[in-house]
Formats: sequence, structure tokens, C-alpha cells
Amino acid sequence: MSEIHLHIVTHDVPYPADFGGVIDAFNKIKALAKLGVKIHLHCYTNKRAKQSLLEEFCETVTYYPRKMIRGVSFKLPFIVVSRQDKQLMENLQKDKHPILFEGIHTTYLLHKNLLIDRKIFLRILNVENIYYLYLATHEKNILKRFYYSTEAKLLKKYEHDISDKAIILALSTADKAFFQSEYKARSIIFLPAFLHHNTVSSLIGFGKYCLYHGNLQVNENEKAAVWLIDNVFSKSSIPFVIAGNKPSNSLKRLVKKYQNISIVNTPTEINMQLLVKNAQINILPSFNNTGIKLKLLNALYNGRHCLVNNAGAEGSGLNDICEIAETSDEFTEKIKILFKK
Repeated sequence: MSEIHLHIVTHDVPYPADFGGVIDAFNKIKALAKLGVKIHLHCYTNKRAKQSLLEEFCETVTYYPRKMIRGVSFKLPFIVVSRQDKQLMENLQKDKHPILFEGIHTTYLLHKNLLIDRKIFLRILNVENIYYLYLATHEKNILKRFYYSTEAKLLKKYEHDISDKAIILALSTADKAFFQSEYKARSIIFLPAFLHHNTVSSLIGFGKYCLYHGNLQVNENEKAAVWLIDNVFSKSSIPFVIAGNKPSNSLKRLVKKYQNISIVNTPTEINMQLLVKNAQINILPSFNNTGIKLKLLNALYNGRHCLVNNAGAEGSGLNDICEIAETSDEFTEKIKILFKK
């Protein structure tokens, strides 16, 4: 049997696999390498360092700087136009191997129709224009809000234009349905997330606290934490822990007002997993219903009870193994029951 080669283009360095956008990519790379696929990895990078570990799974690894200053356009989304590189084009043209683009972010060459007669796959991480619209809705800074809303408008047109130029691999059934109904995508399949985990390792017995975790630099995640504080845990004596990257000073000040609430600033991956495992309830409400919440999948594999709203579970097929609440009263009541169960 002849060797199978595959180019994979990622929007960031996919290791360490410490946020949603790279967890799926890194574990996909490992899975394909285990099957014998010869992977040629192309990574755009800004602040993340080169990683020698990737060479264990890939035949070649090439890095391309993201053009943060020159990547401004009034026609194309910034997340796309800031990821264009002539060297990537030259490297992809050296052979005829199929190409997997990880995320809309990486598809500049595809948009420009510069890859003729190639087998091309596009992994969509979520419906990006809706995601950016949610970010705009939750943003307090007027300049950031303008950026997010402008990006959302550009992404809507861009996603429509790109949807018939590759075989699309949707991360959730909801995203697949959206691309089919709104963008008339003809070649799209549901491909579930690739994860670290192979077995469930939830601990027996009781935990002593509830946990919300996520990247707190993302305004939607901070809003979820603030909502839980204001509407649920400020009215309870049950211990509540918030954990995530770089919480804002305003969130830290809010937490200090309550004896039963604490915050863990930028935990290591090992410490985060311990927090998830030892919690009695992992509480993960979401304010958008795009994509799959990989932190929910992690909590289901490693934690005890998982309490979410419908937006947090939509498109995952996991509703039946999560506890669902919508209003603050419903969250409060579910927490009282689950904390003793």
C-alpha cells in the first residue's frame, strides 16, 4: 500500500493543546499519525512558541508569522487576511497531496482559488460570524466591539463564499445544519471532536465545590462567570471556584466580595484537570450555541456532574448525560440537588 500524505494548515501552533481551537487539531494529528498518515504541518503563529513535540507526529513542521499589522482589509475578515503567506503557497505547490485547513482562519489561498485540482478539506470550528457577533454583544470596550461587529459582517459573506470550495468537516450537528441551510453547503459531513481522552475517569464520592472554568480572556467566558456570581453563588453558601487564563481585575474584585467564591488564575493543565476532577459540579453555561464546547467534553470524561444550559450542549448530542438549566432559579435548584448527590 502506498504512503498517504496530508498537508494540515493550523491557525495557531497546536501544542500545548490548551484551548478549544487547537485541542481538536492536535489530537487529530496524533490520531492520523498513529494510522500511518504522513503529515506535513503548517502553523501560523503569533505569540505561541515553536514546539519540537510536533515533529514526533509529523514528517515536516513549518511555521509562518501571522501578519498582525499588515493584515487589515475592508473586504476580508482580519482572522483570514492576517494569515496569508507566499511561502505557504509555494510549499503546498511542491506536490499534489490533499490539504486540510483547520478553521476558516487558514483559508486565504482557498478563497483566492489558488489551489486548483487538489483534494481539500475544511474543518469548521464553529459558525465564526455568529461567534463574533456574540463577542460584540458582550464587549464593553467600544473599539473592540466595533472590531467584533465588523468582523462578524465580513465573516458572514466570507463563510458563504468559501462553503462550496472544500469538503467541510463540521464539529457539531448544529453547525452542519447551519451551513447547509444558510450557505447551501453541498459537501459537508459531521466529524466529532478529537479528544485527549479514551476512557472516563470520573472520581466516585463527593466533591467540595462547584467549578466554572474557561479562558477568561474571552469576554463571553468572563460574562458567564459574572452571571453565575451575581445570580447564583452570591445568594448561596456553597463554595464556587472560577479557574482560567488571565482573569480581569474587575472579575477579581467581584470575587473578593464573597467568602464562598474563589478564583484560580491561569492554572497549569495538570492543575486544571485536578480542579475538574475534584469538583462536585462542573457548571458551564454558554451565551452562544455555535460549535462544540470541548471543555464540556473534558468535564464529562473527568468530572462528576455537569450542569449546562441548552446553548452549552446544543449540537453535541450530549444533552441526556448533562443536567440542563436555563434560569438562575433553575441553576440554583439543580445545584442544591446535585451537591448532595
